[in-house]
Amino acid sequence: MNDLRIAVLGVGLMGADHVARITSRISGAHVAVVNDYVAERAEQIAADIPGCRAVADPLDAIADPDVDAVLLATPGPTHEKQLLACLEHRKPVLCEKPLTTDVDTSLEVVRREAELGVRLIQVGFMRRFDHEYVALKSLIDSGDLGDPLLLHCVHRNPAVPDHFDSAMTVRDSLVHEVDVTRFLLDEEITSIQIVTPTPNPAARSGLFDPQIAILRTASGKHVDVELFVTTGVAYEVRTELVAEKGSAMIGLDVGLVRKSAPGTWGGEITPGFKERFGQAYDTEIQRWVDAVRTGANVDGPTSWDGYASTAVCEAGVQALQSGQSVAVTMVDRASIPGA
Repeated sequence: MNDLRIAVLGVGLMGADHVARITSRISGAHVAVVNDYVAERAEQIAADIPGCRAVADPLDAIADPDVDAVLLATPGPTHEKQLLACLEHRKPVLCEKPLTTDVDTSLEVVRREAELGVRLIQVGFMRRFDHEYVALKSLIDSGDLGDPLLLHCVHRNPAVPDHFDSAMTVRDSLVHEVDVTRFLLDEEITSIQIVTPTPNPAARSGLFDPQIAILRTASGKHVDVELFVTTGVAYEVRTELVAEKGSAMIGLDVGLVRKSAPGTWGGEITPGFKERFGQAYDTEIQRWVDAVRTGANVDGPTSWDGYASTAVCEAGVQALQSGQSVAVTMVDRASIPGA
């Protein structure tokens, strides 16, 4: 079976990391084409990869006959047009979040893909491929702890760029916990509230930091998320499940820690790695490559998952502005056959 020829669109921080990943750690694929709005950057990256070319226009890169699949790491506002081009040319695509930047265009992408009758879009929610999240999901699904009741989440960054505003905390940070909630609990989020405590004095003026997000699911489960993007300390991501018969936590750099009756406590030591989700990205890309090569095209979050996360985050921005709980508005999935 021939290697998958991938076009990477957007070779800034995330895209360049994916190029390096595909080139050095992923089997069955190579980067054939790169594109970036900074043409010089794309040319420099292409020059270091045998057989790789820089293509100036992203739509030309998608249509290129030497491209089998596309990895989108471009800015969110460009995604709609690029995703629709991938659908037009029937090219499988892994799209870094967000699917698109608003609910209407995300829904349109879902509809257009459903009309084709084939899944081509995978959304880059890499936490679903992280060993700790996979272990927590398996524990929930096993039923050993009974019904899940609550999730307590922490998402902290040491710093963010100067252009990072309060709404971006919802759209760029909380979006991961939104997908984690849907992944772990297998149900949609129906409402969201954002609480803004006393701001961190070190945060830029006008940035509400920290924030507390309170999510409620379709069956009434409660999820709270501490979002703190200017800690000045480290990158910390933790999730604690509280269930009928015990609890479990991940994100302590010691693997999954479990507590249950009769007072037992234990955990697993995970392999060491500098970047918290480096393994998750590697697994995500390898499984996507394998799926495309076998004709499955998608092995992870779908366009519907991207749409759902966009809908929750849109309600979250409204909640941030109003201070009130806001209902999440989504179409009935059953109304879109194939979604």
